[in-house]
Amino acid sequence: MLAEDIPCNERNYYKGQVFNNARKNLELYGDDVEVDYRGKEVTVENFLRVLSGKHPPGTPASKRLDTDQSSNIFIYITGHGGDEFIKLQDMEILSSMDIADAFEQMHARKRYKEILFAVDTCQANTLFSQFRSPGIMAIGSAEKGENSYSHHGDRKFLGVTVIDRFTYYTLEFLESNKEKLKQDIRSLSLKDLLLYYNPAKLRSHVGWNSTLSRPIDQVPVTDFFGSFLEVIPGTVPVKLPSNRKSTIELTDEPKGATSGRSMHQDSNILESLYVHNPVF
Repeated sequence: MLAEDIPCNERNYYKGQVFNNARKNLELYGDDVEVDYRGKEVTVENFLRVLSGKHPPGTPASKRLDTDQSSNIFIYITGHGGDEFIKLQDMEILSSMDIADAFEQMHARKRYKEILFAVDTCQANTLFSQFRSPGIMAIGSAEKGENSYSHHGDRKFLGVTVIDRFTYYTLEFLESNKEKLKQDIRSLSLKDLLLYYNPAKLRSHVGWNSTLSRPIDQVPVTDFFGSFLEVIPGTVPVKLPSNRKSTIELTDEPKGATSGRSMHQDSNILESLYVHNPVF
């Protein structure tokens, strides 16, 4: 979901591209990125409908989150936030209670197995203060009363910050461990991710809360973050697992954005929904 088409925005010097940082090491807006909601379609109502599955008749499949009780879902939110809320389009408020109610509906309707909810805003940890549903791991970039800071900007061509510190170090953790994950996709857990966050570098304190049925050191990051695996053709029959994974990303600022991608990970399906909602 893109509230503002940053790749094609006339102010974007790098036309059709979005990078993870000013050094342009990683291009995030590739040919495999699918945008299902654009512009005025990105609203609190539509975001909650995607979670709950309660759509008007005739809503196409591309605008639905097709998940069930075997699905793992990754929800990522970044932007302008405060105590138990985040702003959308600089006009609407998405509250912690709104999201908690949607999760309760999802649980009642068997729309997920586990959810990883990550939020990068000022006072981010308050956004999951109302969560009560089982099977949810929530991570936030800043405690109540703390700001979530940007990492750096592109002063030469863009004149704005391009990525937040929490997002930057999350990407750094994943990118720096690609080779290790290629060898064993279960080698790193959510606990390893949490330990990677350094308060001195973030200038804030990461918080987390879990209602998962398993300890976080036994939850591989690849249960939620998709990985690309080399496929070697063969003739040996293999029984494929049936669990599915889905990703929702919600952003609210014109900074370096991560992209929602459809990818195959260990024969499991990772469906992604990306929401970008910048405020100039």
